[in-house]
Amino acid sequence: MEIDFGVIDHLDRQEGVAIHETYDSRLALVQKYDEAGFTTFLLTEHHFTPLGLAPSPLVFLAAASRITRRIRLAPLVLILPLYHPLRVASEICMLDHLSHGRLDIGLGRGISPYELAYFNVNHLESREIFDEAHRVLMDALTKNVVNFRGNYFKFFNVPIELKPLQQPSPPMWFPCSTPEGARMAAAQGMNTCFLAPAPRAKVMADAYKKAWTESGNTKPMPKIAITRHIFVGENDAEARRRGIEAHKMWYQRFSYLWAKFDPRMPSPYDEEKHMGPGTLIFGSPETVRARIAEEIEATGVNYFVTRFGFGDLRHEESMRSLDLFTREVMPHFRG
Repeated sequence: MEIDFGVIDHLDRQEGVAIHETYDSRLALVQKYDEAGFTTFLLTEHHFTPLGLAPSPLVFLAAASRITRRIRLAPLVLILPLYHPLRVASEICMLDHLSHGRLDIGLGRGISPYELAYFNVNHLESREIFDEAHRVLMDALTKNVVNFRGNYFKFFNVPIELKPLQQPSPPMWFPCSTPEGARMAAAQGMNTCFLAPAPRAKVMADAYKKAWTESGNTKPMPKIAITRHIFVGENDAEARRRGIEAHKMWYQRFSYLWAKFDPRMPSPYDEEKHMGPGTLIFGSPETVRARIAEEIEATGVNYFVTRFGFGDLRHEESMRSLDLFTREVMPHFRG
């Protein structure tokens, strides 16, 4: 089984660790990803929550672009309703040149109504705002003049001087959680990524492939990815124990704003409930190899996105897990 690997990070806050030290740690990890042959580093965007220390992912990726050589860099996603589309288009162009054409762009409207609300963006309007901003963004990346009239944005004869290095635009990502979203991503030739358990991920992967085939596109199929938390240890018991501890803290960060504003009490962390769907892969190299092969086979995806830095994992633990993965897991998927 031959497959390429990417890696994703939320850059969640670590208790007792200075923020600049977390940045340094993650940048060191990105260097290792580059050296090990991971093909894409993806970074999420979150606001006003300990889940995300990268509220401006393009800033962090700009730093990463100067210390790496091959790995592609991608925000997953830029929350487009929170950006002025002409401004973000300019920043995308800058980073595409700074990275020498290694930039991918992930776009979305944001999954958290609370994060949007802090910016005075109504989540009920976020789809329409996203659609308008997306049209303006693509015009700014591909045309010499932008003219647009919508409900949220209006531009008249705006001259565009800066264009991306990759023509006509950097590759795009659109993560999704429904077959409809997968079909839309396929129709637009976008890469996609699912966090869903294998049975649901397969439904979306199948929907993507069907839409891609029906479109008559003759280009190579884009990336259809699943993402999983990974922790590799010397043995299954210790790896599971430490992985669960770290994921529990990550999950608390993930649900922080939901728990704060939802009147229903969040349920206690249930280890078996989180391990059951298969989205957490903690174990020895042998176990991790087998689980990844099972997930790829069960979903039919053509790309696998890992996660090595999360929760309260110390830098040395993430580095050790990554080292075991690159030496004893990755080679088995290189053909």
